[in-house]
Amino acid sequence: MKYTIALAGNPNTGKTTLFNSLTGSNQYVGNWPGVTVEKKEGKLKGHKDITIADLPGIYSLSPYTLEEVVARNYLLNEKPNAIINIIDGTNLERNLYLTTQILELGIPVVIAVNMADVIAKSGDILDFDNLSKTLGCPVVEISALKSTGIDNLVAKAVAAAQSGATLKSLHDFDPKIEDALKKIGDSLTQVSEATRRWYAIKIFERDEKILNQLSLPDSQMKTFEGIIAAVEKEQDDDAESIITTERYSYIAKIIDRCYKKRNKNKVTLSDKIDRIVTNRILALPIFAIIMFVVYYISISNIGKTISDWINDTLFGEIVQPGVSDFLTNIGCAKWLIGLVSDGIIAGVGSVIGFLPQMLLLFFFLAFLEGCGYMARIAFVMDRIFRKFGLSGKSFIPILVGTGCGVPGVMASRTIESEHDRRMTVMTTTFIPCSAKVPVIALIAGSLFNGAAWVGPSAYFVGMAAIIISGIMLKKTALFAGDTTPFVIELPPYHMPTAGSIFRSMLERSTSFIKKAGTIILLASILIWLLSNFSFAGGSFGMTDDMDSSILAAVGGVIAHIFKPLGFGDWKFASAAITGLIAKENVVNTFGVLFHSSAEDLVDNSQPIWAALQAAITPLAAYSFLVFNLLCAPCFAAIGAIKREMSSGKWTLIAIGYECIFAYVISLIIYQLGIVFTGAAGFSIGTAVAIILIALIIFQLVRPAKPTAKSTAKNHRSVVE
Repeated sequence: MKYTIALAGNPNTGKTTLFNSLTGSNQYVGNWPGVTVEKKEGKLKGHKDITIADLPGIYSLSPYTLEEVVARNYLLNEKPNAIINIIDGTNLERNLYLTTQILELGIPVVIAVNMADVIAKSGDILDFDNLSKTLGCPVVEISALKSTGIDNLVAKAVAAAQSGATLKSLHDFDPKIEDALKKIGDSLTQVSEATRRWYAIKIFERDEKILNQLSLPDSQMKTFEGIIAAVEKEQDDDAESIITTERYSYIAKIIDRCYKKRNKNKVTLSDKIDRIVTNRILALPIFAIIMFVVYYISISNIGKTISDWINDTLFGEIVQPGVSDFLTNIGCAKWLIGLVSDGIIAGVGSVIGFLPQMLLLFFFLAFLEGCGYMARIAFVMDRIFRKFGLSGKSFIPILVGTGCGVPGVMASRTIESEHDRRMTVMTTTFIPCSAKVPVIALIAGSLFNGAAWVGPSAYFVGMAAIIISGIMLKKTALFAGDTTPFVIELPPYHMPTAGSIFRSMLERSTSFIKKAGTIILLASILIWLLSNFSFAGGSFGMTDDMDSSILAAVGGVIAHIFKPLGFGDWKFASAAITGLIAKENVVNTFGVLFHSSAEDLVDNSQPIWAALQAAITPLAAYSFLVFNLLCAPCFAAIGAIKREMSSGKWTLIAIGYECIFAYVISLIIYQLGIVFTGAAGFSIGTAVAIILIALIIFQLVRPAKPTAKSTAKNHRSVVE
């Protein structure tokens, strides 16, 4: 017989870590039916007949968010055989609120108290046996991070799922409320006896979705309204607030009975750190310094040293010469040797050579996420975003997008407001993803002599583009509306495990490596063919003059578009266009077009860089970098945008906006830059740049049309 166990809990309680421990690699990801919230399921390790369903992180079973609706519908309609409710032992009051609701569903429940080791370390005492007796279900102490107590949890959960028993909640409300619930429940013959109490409570709370689902007769609803109104008059409060107050009163009694805190007034280390890193004045400067250090070490310092060694030794001295000599010795044709050596190895190798820098960057980002700092930045950015009419929820997709734009776009699914979600989808790819890191490293290393400011500036240009775009778009009819509320759990600071950091690095770099072996490989072959063949003289054939190649002819037409941006050479225009397939193609295009090895791309002493520096100025190179950062993303991300937008029209709007915005910003940078640096005088381009700046400023400062509700009242941020 097959069994299903649902995994439910608040966000940031270790639910994902526990899910990974329970299922290992036996996971599959999809969407919940009818919505775009991600659905995760996996087979329980050692139990092929048991499926673990990872429900979205929620705070209650009341339908305030899309995640709560999805989780509640699953528990009611799919009826899993058991529920593992994971709770944070250091935040019992907030976590037990969801627990009290889950226990009313009639489904067997096993409670996993996470961070039991943190409780013990703090000197606090949680009586697990007493908690189990009070709640009427098994309670297991675990540490999801250290994988302790997992075997005991699995045994209890499997036993609960196989028992087929109906759980009866031991919690009783105030006698008058209980009397009202009994009267309502006795009339609900259309639902099972196991869930009758839960439905009675929801009717008492006037839950619209449940009332619509049940479609109760008017006469029955009139009777229920009379019962509810009588209790409301007695308690001098509305029904939903009455139930909420009763739950917290019950939770307070549980905590008083089962939890002994050693020092109630003690200020935790997390609180002390938060006073600094979430300070209204210090938060952003600290974040800027941290990101500067991260990019400096990853791109300009240690990361560059490792990449230089791999490129110089592995690709420069072993792979490319070795393969070229081998092909020559076995008598291969000249064109094939050129294709493999100057096309495939130079193209793919030039991209793979930057992998160490990417892995270092991913290591630091994974550490900052794992220790809890990035959650604080999301909270800080919510304060900033909200001042500009944006949603703090948009920062989560941005954070995810630092690894890859595809999951970053998909992470926008949790934003309830359609306007905010679409705006987030359109702007998330502005942030530098893994594919853009080689481009940043290439420009910084070759044309700015490894200047430490180039990498961090790319990150902050992306953030500024998101904020500016958000402000401007929010003031248009397509995106106007109230801002989505943002709720985030700020977990205590802790040292992430090596396994969790490695897993995060692997997830972020896997797509990059896959693209290197597929898309970039094919693109390298195509670019080499187009740059080494021509129709010169009316016949098709190989050419030694790359300027007469097919790619030069096509790139020459496109290059005119980019002249106002400073990179009107056909090679740079071609690199910008191939970057639409995959951003890494920008690097491998240079590798092929300049006949460079991976060694050459990072060695400033090579002749290639003399040619490159002669073809483009540092200012134009930075304009080129900004254009590639902000322009439409790779094909894979465009596909994700189309899926999330569910509309071809909106997809075109998104791509069109990104391309136009990138062009405008790059034009402003270059046209004003050449005036400020004295490279050129005032021109038509300068006038156009000034006009564009004026239009942007006007759109930024002009008052937005008032909305029906004040968005300030919707702001909910939970700091622990």
